[in-house]
Amino acid sequence: MTTKKYAALLRGINVGGAKKVPMAELREVLEGLGHQDVQTYLQSGNAVFSTSEKDVHALTRELERAVEARFGFAVACLVLDGAYLRAVADGCPFPAAALEGRQLHATFLSEQPERSRFAAIDGPSYLPEEFRIGDRVLYLYAPNGLGRSKLAEALHKPAVLKGIAATTRNWNTVAKLVELTRD
Repeated sequence: MTTKKYAALLRGINVGGAKKVPMAELREVLEGLGHQDVQTYLQSGNAVFSTSEKDVHALTRELERAVEARFGFAVACLVLDGAYLRAVADGCPFPAAALEGRQLHATFLSEQPERSRFAAIDGPSYLPEEFRIGDRVLYLYAPNGLGRSKLAEALHKPAVLKGIAATTRNWNTVAKLVELTRD
């Protein structure tokens, strides 16, 4: 049976002492689900694995249930295949190679938002920060970093992303996940 490589992105874990998910235990969870070649990257909820399952929605639901059962709290997860991650990297509208990883971010989304959700965001008022909408991803250029970004704050308001699971990674992490999910 042919396997495919995926990245699992867990939202909001290991931040400020809340929702602790040790990476060794996350690897155990993924292995317990029958996935192979499991590895984690950083402490912020990034894992890569191989499986013959092709349905990312089924993989996502299965992982969310397993994480909640193991750790006792719900965590939104996104499971993305390697081809999608490469398409995100290739489709970046900003000059990624010329920027520091902390200046460029990708917010991965569980579904494609309607453009109308962003109508109230006055892009020019946030310059030099900028964002672009891609395929289930928001690209954010924040030259002073995400922690100081007013545009990131506006993009993550409930009116904009209501009902959509979203998790953000800096460009260094995106590049590493692309590398780790190559077949």
